[in-house]
Amino acid sequence: MTAWPDDRSYTHEHEWVLLVGNLARVGVTAHATEALGDIVYASLPTVGAHVSAGDACAELESTKSVSDVFAPVSGVIAALNDAIASAPETISASPFEDGWLFDIELDSDELPSGLLDAEAYDQFVGGLGG
Repeated sequence: MTAWPDDRSYTHEHEWVLLVGNLARVGVTAHATEALGDIVYASLPTVGAHVSAGDACAELESTKSVSDVFAPVSGVIAALNDAIASAPETISASPFEDGWLFDIELDSDELPSGLLDAEAYDQFVGGLGG
């Protein structure tokens, strides 16, 4: 058992994706937020924009650096988490719940290959957990 939520898939770039019907909710993992430090700004994609799996589609700015967020799936941006515009620290404080970034309406019913389950992601980051 890992400390990573097992109801979602993960990328090697430390994004997570949670499927709810035809929508994929996207965020970054606690591992990513710890590496970034205090997040002070989030630049999110535009609602209605099409993104392809693997493409950089957002940026997170921290006190340490600016990091790209990559789309884990292909589709159309359906919604943004507007709350993080005024409170970007929510991304670090609650990366798997309130700190989600955006929703994507999927192009396909199938997830792309290469996504990791919680156990595989845990092994990828060296068994750090949560």
